[in-house]
Amino acid sequence: MTSLPALPDVRKLLLEEEKVRELLCIEDLRFESQPAGRLMVYKEGSFVTKTMPSLDESQLSIREMREEEAQLVLEMLKDGFKDTENRLILYVLTRPMSLLILAVISSGLRFLINSFIAALLIPVLVAIVVLKLLLWHSPDLKRIYSYYSAGQRRIWVAVYDDDDVCGCVALEPTSDRRIAELKRLSVSRWYRRSGVASCLVRFFETHARNKGFLQVVLHTPVVSKASTGLFEKCGYKLNGGWNWLGYTIVKEFIKDL
Repeated sequence: MTSLPALPDVRKLLLEEEKVRELLCIEDLRFESQPAGRLMVYKEGSFVTKTMPSLDESQLSIREMREEEAQLVLEMLKDGFKDTENRLILYVLTRPMSLLILAVISSGLRFLINSFIAALLIPVLVAIVVLKLLLWHSPDLKRIYSYYSAGQRRIWVAVYDDDDVCGCVALEPTSDRRIAELKRLSVSRWYRRSGVASCLVRFFETHARNKGFLQVVLHTPVVSKASTGLFEKCGYKLNGGWNWLGYTIVKEFIKDL
């Protein structure tokens, strides 16, 4: 009986991209261990802690996104999502059933190609690419302004001090006309942990309530602890989620308005 080959260090492979990004954008490096309002950056050969400016909510306004701001908002969404993207892929690929499937495929490839290393790496790399494509396969990201200008769909931006776009949130009606979906909640890296996300959620709920919606639903990756904490703090209740091979990869939250 042919034994299944050992898998490569999946964690190491997945974290390579994150390591490169941090090295290239070292001035924008954040550590989750830092307390709210502080940012750790690399400068002149050493790490230093910078204090973020405190947020004056009277200087924060929320309005509909303008067409010329679409690219800025899209970049902010991408920046926010890539913080959890690799962790979500790592979570999916390291589930026992996923590891078994990858091992079986690697074993089969060993009979087709001469390289043992290639037989180990190809299934993992292909799985990573496929998962990345699936995560970014969403019609609203391709035409964000026109998409959220149709019907009852809307996308708003949080603007600080009249000209600094620092966050966004979108509404999409569901098949049940009583339920609105909260989507694309993101905050610029410099303004995180300063209350912008909470302001956006409250604004969203007020608008949804005024439009006659009775309930809000939203989805967040299981690895996103910060988002889970935010929504629980805002009164949202866990309502199942999306499963893959028996494991929850996306949590669903709901809240009555």
